[in-house]
Amino acid sequence: MRILIILLSLTFSIHTIAQDKENAIKNVEAAANNYIDVFYKVDTTLAYKSIHKDLRKVGWYYDGRKQEYSGKLEMPFDQLIDLAKKWNATGKRVTDKSPRKVKILEVSDKIAVAKVTAVWGIDYLNMVNTNEGWKIINIIWQSKPKFSLED
Repeated sequence: MRILIILLSLTFSIHTIAQDKENAIKNVEAAANNYIDVFYKVDTTLAYKSIHKDLRKVGWYYDGRKQEYSGKLEMPFDQLIDLAKKWNATGKRVTDKSPRKVKILEVSDKIAVAKVTAVWGIDYLNMVNTNEGWKIINIIWQSKPKFSLED
């Protein structure tokens, strides 16, 4: 009887861990898609839901006229909100053919990493599991790359 109880406990624990992992992956993917929609759909409520207030976003924009990248551009949470309100306000920056890809690179119980490909380029999102759910806390980005390992 004791062995049966141990086996049942072990089976339940394994099932619970697998379920937790599936939920974490689903929620990390949802946070990454919310990040895209903050800009694509001009929906800042999604930023408050999925982006940490202590956000650190840093990236480089490629200027085709100058044929060079900008210097390092930094953006805290409040500037992200301001940009999101106007970036696609006219609805002309995004079409139904605009790139939208989320690739989950790593998920653990407390942290996760995802890659987002969108009309502006690529972003790597570092996330943390908080009491309010998965939140993006760091972003590193660049304009559409000339090449990547996925090419």
